Amino acid sequence: MINIQIDDVMFNLQEEHDFGWLTKLGRVFEVFDQQDSGNISFGVQRNGEKWFVKYAGAKCLTYSGDPQEAINNLRNAIPLYKDLSHPSLITLVDHFEVGSGYAAVFEWFAGESLHPHWSFPPPAKYHDPNSPFYRYKHLSVEQRLASLERIYSFHAFIERKNYVAIDFYDGSLLYNFSDNETKICDIDLYQRRPYVNTMGRLWGSSRYMSPEEFTLGAEIDGCTNVFTMGATAFALLGGERDRSYEHWEAGKELYEVALKAVEPNREDRYGSVSEFKYAWDSAVKSYERSGRAC
Repeated sequence: MINIQIDDVMFNLQEEHDFGWLTKLGRVFEVFDQQDSGNISFGVQRNGEKWFVKYAGAKCLTYSGDPQEAINNLRNAIPLYKDLSHPSLITLVDHFEVGSGYAAVFEWFAGESLHPHWSFPPPAKYHDPNSPFYRYKHLSVEQRLASLERIYSFHAFIERKNYVAIDFYDGSLLYNFSDNETKICDIDLYQRRPYVNTMGRLWGSSRYMSPEEFTLGAEIDGCTNVFTMGATAFALLGGERDRSYEHWEAGKELYEVALKAVEPNREDRYGSVSEFKYAWDSAVKSYERSGRAC
């Protein structure tokens, strides 16, 4: 294990790596080194402006794969951030090869990850008052419904653009507790349709994954993403894996929409994210009219 210090941050890698290029972008004030994707990310500040820099090519402690695979994944993700630019998505501003790796630079968003690695696995995630997920779950239902609107609007948009979400989970979400704003921060493995499962178990958190994401040869489409959106609702408004009404916080009608979305049999789900969102939006209006959002 190698200890590295750059400006205000310290982190560990499996072996030495040259980050001299990074200080040319500005002063490094934060590091995100616990991801298992093979990327290491930094907060960088220069002339009063902040940037988020994602880099592939170093041997991170939590990554067991080939750094070249991480480089390829990041490079291949660049067209996604361009083609799927949206208010709910962090904004790409630059990307380039550097040394033996690849870097992508994004506008800085002052949000906290809803899947902080330092407070995972549960129960810390759910019971530690310092955990962003814990604090998020103590927001009002109304605030969390606004978060879901950002998430669902983006995924209805990518569906219209003929893409499917792969590896979406709470680690893909940032929440700014000061401004009550939600951003999606990781779409690196999203794919253009048609897309077929060639792995057996796809990338992602099983908490959010449909049966077809574990099935070799299965088509991954809008109906698959319906399951992911329903699982997201249960994570942010319910008991996550426990999808009983007892742990649901947003009324019966919204519960029924979310429950239909996570049906194991895809024929019993909504056929598309747009269809799901239409039903969800109708249920939200009904819930708000009931005066129960608080």
